[in-house]
Parts: sequence; C-alpha cells; structure tokens
Amino acid sequence: MDGTRISWVNTTHDWAGTVDADHLGRIRRGPAEFAPGGPEHLVLEIVAYAADEAVSRGGGRCVVTLHPDGSVSVEDDGRGTDTRVDEHGHVVKKPVMATKDLRFFDLPETERLPDGHPRRGMSVVAALSEWLTHTNRRLNGSWTQRYEHGIPVTGLQPLPADGTTGTRIRFLPDEALRTHWSLTDDDVIRWSEHWPHLTTRLDDQRRGASRPGP
Repeated sequence: MDGTRISWVNTTHDWAGTVDADHLGRIRRGPAEFAPGGPEHLVLEIVAYAADEAVSRGGGRCVVTLHPDGSVSVEDDGRGTDTRVDEHGHVVKKPVMATKDLRFFDLPETERLPDGHPRRGMSVVAALSEWLTHTNRRLNGSWTQRYEHGIPVTGLQPLPADGTTGTRIRFLPDEALRTHWSLTDDDVIRWSEHWPHLTTRLDDQRRGASRPGP
C-alpha cells in the first residue's frame, strides 16, 4: 500500500485527478499548435518518455512500429509507468494520458523535441488519436488500458507477467493528421543524436521491412 493519494508528491502529473476534459478539449481544438509535425511529432512526444527512462537508467532501447492499419506503436524497455495502490486498495496509475504534464505543458520555455517544436506531454498524443492503448509492465504488476480521443474507455485490465518491464503505446492518429507523412531511418538517426542514451529501431510493417537504428 502506497498510502493516501493526497500524500503522493506530484512530479510530472497531478495524482489527484484521472481525466482533465478541459485540457484534452484544448488540445483537440488546436491540432496545428500541439502536433505541428503531424504524426511524427506525436511519436516524438512518446519517445521522449522512453529517453527520460534511458537517461535515468544509463541507457535504454525503443522500437517504433508503423502498422498496416495506419497506427503507430512505441515500445521501450524502461521501468513502466508509475502505478500505486491507494488507501482503499485501488490500483492507481500516474495519469499521463489524460492530464497535463506539469513540467512542460503551460511553460513558455520548455524542452524542444528533435523536430524543433516544444514538448508538451503524452496527453497530446491521446487527445489527438482516434484510439490509443497503453500497455504497462512493472515489477509490481502489468496491465493495459484503452483510450478514445484521450478519454479512458476501459479500466486497467491486468496482464500476466512475462518477466519484462516497459511501456508500449499504440495509437491511431486522427484522420486529419494521417495524410502526407512518413518516417525514415534518417529520422531515427537524428533522434539518436538528440537522445544519445536511447537506441531506437524503426520497424515499418507497411512495406514488410524492419530497419535498425544506428
């Protein structure tokens, strides 16, 4: 048991809430502002979290997969999203998908991603996706959860342990964002220069080819 929620320290997100509908609505009203590079920027918002994990652990790996249905998945080998148990015995995950990242979202000067645009957080991806699944594996338990336009439509669904830890985010960007974009090996090389602790591999299943990063 991790104690009462009110005692949990907010580092990246506010543990007191699970969904901030106003925040998600603001993102959905401004896709050009929050996803200026289209799906590539959404991918970078996710990879940035994998890079955070890699820095904290002295290195890490990440696989970006382009699926035939137009969805994208990003899978890393980090510790997984923080998950705790409250005073009522309820499992609570850090609300990374449906609330703002306190480190970035409203700050005028914030980290820049490899595309040159500001980092805003994972909620940008969730809000601007038709659907998103968040699969999480930690030493103290594994689960998956589905979102639609940033709103959770399932609870945390337990998964059997497989001896690994990490996070896998798969999402289908809104249709308006899916046109005229591609991801290449050169992009992945550029990301690795930006995040030297993270080794990234691109798996483009749309053309049946798997391409390693540097």
